[in-house]
Amino acid sequence: MNNGEMLILFLITLIATIFFTWYVKRILLKARIADSPIVSEHRHKRGTPTMGGIAFLFTISLIISLYYQNTPILILSFIMLIGGIVGLVDDLIGLKIKEVQKIVVNISDEVITLGRLDVEPQEEVRVATPKAKSEVDKFLQQGKVEVVGEVPIKTEPGELEKIICQIVIGLFLGLTGVITTLGGFELGILAIPVVIIGVIGSINSVNLIDGMDGLAAGIVGIASIACCVYGYLFGPLTIIPPFLILAGLCLGFLVFNKHPASIFMGDTGSFVLGTGYAAAVLLCDIPYFGVLALGVPIISVIVSLLHRAHIIKLPVEPLHHTLNHYGMSEIKIVLTYWGSTVVLCIVGILAKMYIF
Repeated sequence: MNNGEMLILFLITLIATIFFTWYVKRILLKARIADSPIVSEHRHKRGTPTMGGIAFLFTISLIISLYYQNTPILILSFIMLIGGIVGLVDDLIGLKIKEVQKIVVNISDEVITLGRLDVEPQEEVRVATPKAKSEVDKFLQQGKVEVVGEVPIKTEPGELEKIICQIVIGLFLGLTGVITTLGGFELGILAIPVVIIGVIGSINSVNLIDGMDGLAAGIVGIASIACCVYGYLFGPLTIIPPFLILAGLCLGFLVFNKHPASIFMGDTGSFVLGTGYAAAVLLCDIPYFGVLALGVPIISVIVSLLHRAHIIKLPVEPLHHTLNHYGMSEIKIVLTYWGSTVVLCIVGILAKMYIF
């Protein structure tokens, strides 16, 4: 593709995503398919339509119809479509409420331990773990806590079911046979497991970071634009088109998803972006820069894993919600994460230019 054709590809993706997001938002509002945040700091977002990633599926279908003769774009689009369908199933299952959890505030003058959390005076927490649920009645009777609200918890597939679906996505990409080398190494029989690991890692990184207005779309958009710059500077230029599609999807969605967001992407959208980013990095064979550019979500996943392994303790998971819990504004968090992604991308480009 020449420069003009790549520009057309980007504009088609961008404009189509803007239109389809607007269209899907109208449908979701009429159907009353809306988010119900479990983080107390985000209660004001209740009623914002979710599952906006459906717009991505429309755009990707359009790209397939226009560029079906371009094998890399076709494979990328095909894999993103599969990822989006898996995410859509997750979102549809999540429409059913599994349980309603209490939100309590510490009204005593001392720090109390509820579950795994040390709750400061006047601090609000959600009673989520079995241990916390067994202890909360005692504190209510003692007059140390007070129920200030309730949040519905959506039904989710089990962790095993999620991983199996993500493995299948990676398997489909691996079975195309187009990914044979990565980072200067011939993969041989390791191609499929390496691809599966890459897809699982990317999906979970993007999915976990999707918790604030414009956070996931902004980070993946910045990383994708940086990968385009990387391809332009260091070649080959075939690196650019897959990431232009991702950048167009992200920037188009940000028109409605930037703060204050009027629509959320849901698992449908985060699975599309996570799957697409992994596929683009693997297809274009830029694993080192690709991983670095997605460093912020990857670090967030590591922090969450340390929390779940009881190595560290977070009042709210993931990390960006913890920062919000301790008083950092959502806008500041999003800009910090975006800025950190820009810095990592610049470091990667400069390192490639002057070191490697």
